[in-house]
Amino acid sequence: MTEGSAMAGATVDVDTSSDGTLVIRPRGLLDADDAVDLRRTVVRAIRHDRPMRLVVDLREVYGLDPINIGTFAAACDLGDDQHVAVFLDHPSSAIATQLVTAGVPVHRLRHIGTGHD
Repeated sequence: MTEGSAMAGATVDVDTSSDGTLVIRPRGLLDADDAVDLRRTVVRAIRHDRPMRLVVDLREVYGLDPINIGTFAAACDLGDDQHVAVFLDHPSSAIATQLVTAGVPVHRLRHIGTGHD
């Protein structure tokens, strides 16, 4: 599965890897204008596609507003409820700090600082 969608200030690609992991790759600045589309993409992935693992690759994200930070924090909880392991890969150090402050468990963050640091 490969799909892409353009949000107001960002673009999101969704792919399925050979092991069944669903990978969401947002790019750019994720601000309030992007919140509804991003939340819809993440919730659909967890609740409807139900992969064993969902990876949100933040390598090309250079900013998140509070609404989108909350979306990622809620995605971790929703994933636990739906038995989907959710990981946030490649956040910059600054974004990782914001995510942890918002309640994202540290073990959900992988490869910190390998994004736009």
